[in-house]
Amino acid sequence: MKALSTPSTQVADPPFAKFLFSDTRMSVVWLIIRIYVGFSWLDAGLHKVLDTGAKTNYIYDGSGILAFWQKIAAIPAAPAKPTITYDWYRGFIQLLIDSHLEGVFGKLVAFGETSVGIGLILGAFVGIAAVSGAFMNLNFMLAGSASTNPVLLLLGFLLVLAWKTAGYIGLDRYLLPFLGTPWKAPPVTATGKAPAHTPQLA
Repeated sequence: MKALSTPSTQVADPPFAKFLFSDTRMSVVWLIIRIYVGFSWLDAGLHKVLDTGAKTNYIYDGSGILAFWQKIAAIPAAPAKPTITYDWYRGFIQLLIDSHLEGVFGKLVAFGETSVGIGLILGAFVGIAAVSGAFMNLNFMLAGSASTNPVLLLLGFLLVLAWKTAGYIGLDRYLLPFLGTPWKAPPVTATGKAPAHTPQLA
């Protein structure tokens, strides 16, 4: 029986998207966004790392994050609405409380926020740092905390889309080529076409 095969089709990005997310000329814009988002995460993380309060610390016994969990998991009397909208997420938070995981998650959140901030500021593995930050933003929003999270989430998504050039003014300019992501366009042959085996940036 003849095997069925589906032809592969590549849909090219529109020029504007290529310029926005794959052109190194946009790296200055992404640098500004990176610095803003990075310092936001670094400030939030360092506060948690350096907090030594008996009831507010995150890295010693996790009392700070435990107090936060208990506050958002509480169900107020009607007609007041609970902080967390989705029951499944409230159940997840309650599971963390019952499992006494505040010590682990306190450190994870404190050092995670700090690491995301440092990575974005230095331009090191921007895509990974932005994804990690966006994931934390999403969890904070599910927990009922708006604050700056919607804006940081949107900017994080944009940095993920621009992962190839967002760290060009930064360590990614050297880290990504070392890992196999080229920064330069391939050489053009006499026929006017790039060699088929040579990877391109976009």
